[in-house]
Amino acid sequence: MPIVKINNQLHRVEVKNFELDNEIVFNYFDKLPASERDEKLIRAIYIGVLALMEDRISAFLSKTSNELGTELESLKMIFEMKKELFYKSTIKGVLAEEEIAEFLNQFFSEKKLKDRAVLTGNNAGNLPRNKTGDIICELNGNSDLKIAIECKFDKSIRFGDIESKEIFTRKTDTVWSQLIEAQANRDSKVSLIVFDISLVDNSILKNFENVGYIPGIGLVAIINSQKGDYSNLAIAYMLARDIALNAKEIELDKNLLAALVNRIIKDINEILTIKSLVESNIENNKSILKQLEKSILLMEFNQQYLKKFLSDGTLTRKDLLNFYTGEDIKDKFRLIEKDINEI
Repeated sequence: MPIVKINNQLHRVEVKNFELDNEIVFNYFDKLPASERDEKLIRAIYIGVLALMEDRISAFLSKTSNELGTELESLKMIFEMKKELFYKSTIKGVLAEEEIAEFLNQFFSEKKLKDRAVLTGNNAGNLPRNKTGDIICELNGNSDLKIAIECKFDKSIRFGDIESKEIFTRKTDTVWSQLIEAQANRDSKVSLIVFDISLVDNSILKNFENVGYIPGIGLVAIINSQKGDYSNLAIAYMLARDIALNAKEIELDKNLLAALVNRIIKDINEILTIKSLVESNIENNKSILKQLEKSILLMEFNQQYLKKFLSDGTLTRKDLLNFYTGEDIKDKFRLIEKDINEI
C-alpha cells in the first residue's frame, strides 16, 4: 500500500503511517525542541523537493551513488544542495537570515554576551508595510537597545552615496537607503547591512572590501557564507555594539567619530589582508610540498623497477603493467597528500 497519497480536490499531499530509519535525519530532529519539529519537517520536504527538481543535483546523485560511501555521499549531497539552493532567489534570503542569526547567537554565547539575535520574519516595523531589518539584536537583554541587521544577498543593491543620489529616478534599494530604513523601521540605535562576497555589486566592493562604516548611517559587513566565514560580521557587529552602547545625547563631532571608526576599520582590513596573504602562502607551500613528494616517490618508484631489470635482465608483462599504471605510488601519495592537507 502506498505511503503517499495525492488529494487532487484539496491540492494536498497526504502521508500516512510513515517512519524513517535514517541516522542523519534522526540526529537532526533529536536535537530540535519538540515544538519546532513539525515546522522543520515541512521545510525539509519543501527544500528537498526543490533540490530534486534541479537536474544537476539529480545527475550528481545518480553518478556518485555507486562510487561513494553512504556518509561521504550524504555530506556531499548536503553541500551541493546548499550551494544550489543558495543561488535560488526565492529562498536564499531566508536561508541567509537564519544562518546569520544562528551565527550571531552562537557568537554571543562564546563571547559570554547577553545579546540576543531575533528574526523579524514577515513582521512590519514602525514604517507602514515595511519589513526592512531582517534581524534585531537586543543588547544585554534590553529590548530598548537594539541593532538592526539587514541581509542583502543581491547584486542589484548598489552603494548609493547620497552625493550621487538622483531624486527624480525610480526608487531603488541601496546600501544607504537600506541602512537608514532599517534603523528607522526597527527603532534601533545602529544599523548594519550584510552582503555575501559572491552576491555583491562592485560599487560596494570598491568602497568596502571586508568591513565598512558610513558616518551617521551604519556599518557594512561582507561575508563568505559558502566557506562558512562570518568573521567580518563579528567585527562589524562589535563595532556597531560599541557605538550603540556608548552613544549619548550630546554634541558630537561627527568628523572625529568618522575618523576614529574609519581608522579602526582600515587597521582591521590591513590585518585581514595580511591573513589572506599568509593563507595563500600556506596553500602555495602545500602545493610545492606535494610536488616535491611526488618527485621523490617517482624517483623511488623508477629506481625500484630499474634495480629489478638490472638484477633479472627483464621485466614481466605484470611488472610492465604495474610500472605503467603506478597504482602503488598513487596509494602512497594519497596518504602523503592527506598529511600535507592537514598541516
